[in-house]
Amino acid sequence: MMTSDLSKIHRPITDLFPQCVSRDEQDRYRLTEAQVQFFREHGYLAGIKLFDERQMEALRAELSEFFDASHAGREFWHEYHSNESGDPDRVLFHALGAWRIRRGFHDILWNPAFLIPASQLLGGSVRFWHDQLFCKPARHGGNVAWHQDYSYWTRTRPMAHLTCWTGLDPATRANGCLHYIPGSHRWDLLPITGLAGDMEAIHDVLDDEQWETFQNPVAIELEPGHCSFHHPLLVHGSFENKTGIPRRAVVLNVIRDGVESCTDQELLAGVPVIPQGEKMDGQFFPLLFEA
Repeated sequence: MMTSDLSKIHRPITDLFPQCVSRDEQDRYRLTEAQVQFFREHGYLAGIKLFDERQMEALRAELSEFFDASHAGREFWHEYHSNESGDPDRVLFHALGAWRIRRGFHDILWNPAFLIPASQLLGGSVRFWHDQLFCKPARHGGNVAWHQDYSYWTRTRPMAHLTCWTGLDPATRANGCLHYIPGSHRWDLLPITGLAGDMEAIHDVLDDEQWETFQNPVAIELEPGHCSFHHPLLVHGSFENKTGIPRRAVVLNVIRDGVESCTDQELLAGVPVIPQGEKMDGQFFPLLFEA
């Protein structure tokens, strides 16, 4: 079965998510000033509902196809790791580019429940950066080591990025939910210590004060379909899945319109080069919401 590259379509193509028309319809999705202030102070905001049960069922069905490495559309991934950890006892499925391959994952980019809060937290119009899938199977799902997202994104500037993590299953301490270090978004950029590696490796790049802060991470437990937004410098990670249920999540990474490329290399695998100093736009980086 042939699959078209859906990155060529910059509008919703299903009725899976509502589309805002009026200001009143947009207002139902807006964050309160207290929520925005919490994000600014702590570097994250959790518990925002993005998907209902019908939407989650559609996304789970599409996601199940991706675990078969021979699935239709596999040529459109920017990255595809059936197990990024390399350890068969600590499986971490990680892939970038689902929006290009399946209709539901394409249309979540235009979900107003995501875009309107994202615009508030970014302080402007929202442009797409890239998506990710992070999946930990039951009983032996691997960890995602402590890191700052922007440490992987320094090929773009200025730093006006935002991450939205949404679970398609309950996210709990036992099955490997996100953990945040509140306030770490005020730290400088840290060296990369590995995405699917040792949870203790971060210790080597922290000063004494930062390490003291590290003793009190916050577990972000979420109901299915609920999300957490976080700042690109916020240190976060997640531990292994020890339960009998999977922990599947979709991550949407966006930028404020106007962010530029700062490299003459490709920004994502398979994407035409955007020369250094030029604005990110075009087929792979569509404008999603105009503030």
